[in-house]
Amino acid sequence: MTQNEIVLVVSTSIIQEGKVLMIKENKASVKNKWNFPSGHVEKGEDILEAACREVKEETGLDVKLTHTTGIYNFISSTDHQVILFHFIGQITGGFLSLQEEEIADSKWVNLSNFKSFKDEELRDAKVIRQILDAVKAGKLYPLELFHTKLS
Repeated sequence: MTQNEIVLVVSTSIIQEGKVLMIKENKASVKNKWNFPSGHVEKGEDILEAACREVKEETGLDVKLTHTTGIYNFISSTDHQVILFHFIGQITGGFLSLQEEEIADSKWVNLSNFKSFKDEELRDAKVIRQILDAVKAGKLYPLELFHTKLS
């Protein structure tokens, strides 16, 4: 990666009955770190479509995006500059089935007990905690902020 390169990433919190779905990374650079389903936006891909695609690829679940918590700009644990678009998703179909080459495990975590995770167990802990604080505080924004891909 060159100094000026920026990585566009999407991630999604899937929340059901006060619990959020977390996945445990299986990629070498972030092995055994807990994260939201997430991944890179592919060239020419719409951001909202990318978020749904990543959830499907990593978990087997179909989701409808309902809100965003915002856009986050940070240097990742793998030393990349990241622009992260985070969404809230509602399950609409599919079955929980992990993409084993990238995902080692998953679990539903009670939002009120999330502090039991140690920072070293989380991928980019400050960002994950900031996102979950926004969720718990109800700081959610409409998807209309995002315009579909322009032709």
